[in-house]
Amino acid sequence: MTRVLILIGTKKGAFILESDASRHAWELKGPFCATWPIQHVVADPATGTIYGAGGNSWFGGAIWKSTDRGATWTHSSAGLAYGEGEEPIVAAWSLAVGSDGLYAGVEPAGLFKSTDGGETWAHVSGLRDHPSREHWQPGGGGLILHAIVPHPDDANKIWVGISSAGVFHSADGGTTWEPRNRGTRADFNPEDQRYPELGQCVHSLVLAPGGSDRLYQQNHCGMYRSDDGGKQWASIEAGLPSTFGFPAAAHPRDPETLYLAPLNGDIQGRFMPEAKAAVWRTRDGGASWTALRNGLPQKDAYFGVLRQALATDRLDPAGVYFGTGGGALFASADEGESWSCLAQHLPAISSVETLVVDD
Repeated sequence: MTRVLILIGTKKGAFILESDASRHAWELKGPFCATWPIQHVVADPATGTIYGAGGNSWFGGAIWKSTDRGATWTHSSAGLAYGEGEEPIVAAWSLAVGSDGLYAGVEPAGLFKSTDGGETWAHVSGLRDHPSREHWQPGGGGLILHAIVPHPDDANKIWVGISSAGVFHSADGGTTWEPRNRGTRADFNPEDQRYPELGQCVHSLVLAPGGSDRLYQQNHCGMYRSDDGGKQWASIEAGLPSTFGFPAAAHPRDPETLYLAPLNGDIQGRFMPEAKAAVWRTRDGGASWTALRNGLPQKDAYFGVLRQALATDRLDPAGVYFGTGGGALFASADEGESWSCLAQHLPAISSVETLVVDD
């Protein structure tokens, strides 16, 4: 039997919604992780192990782990620290399962890796050793490494996104790094400095399926696509209601299909444009966009969707899911054509990811 799990990170613990392959009836479980602030929950599709990145300045940072679909949890911060005299880690913000281990992004911005399923961690020091490190500046939420994109077919290739330093890429497993921001704007800079080598405020970074180097990026200042691993970015924001938003989610099989949840602007409230909820979809790599609204609230939708709170599943047709700052979880089982609300009144949702398992 196929089971679909929606993994939800919130300001007060992790939750799991579970259904069969029909995706019609859902059971909500949680809260888990001792109601810690959980910024990101992901799963290893090969083993079914679920991981949660959490913490804040009170709790500190740690990675939670469940090997039984959420029934029991443990957490570890062993090795999740910088060297003596460096600023302590405030929280773990992002996770990604690579072909050679588990990665975690933390605040202040840095990358860690575990090769034993999250029990112990090692600092990928090459990133913070980059000569640009002294020039990294925090975004509105702090200096956070919130996007980690390992290449599925090449363990040496990995991209990260840092607010607000930009996108960096390594081709040697994290030993050396280079900025990959050419073509992305920094509208908050003086006019003659709108396209710097680094300093952009990347919001979301996703790799298209299919094994290529196509990336999509929602930036503080626009929506972009790169077909060469981020060496050059091209704007694909024409046709969208706003250049501003946080999350992007790739289709599980079609590299031309992408989902976005645009917001009305960085200083205009950061909610759905005109307070009418919609997820926007492209079927042609960003050349055109369609608003998907059927079943979503079209009045008084004054909510936002955070950078990791939009996801797809691997079924056919693909499911699409997003969570709001107001604690509602919306879902579509038909690639965004129609929507329903699966949960309300959860704590503020930080992240949404999926796991499909075959028992």
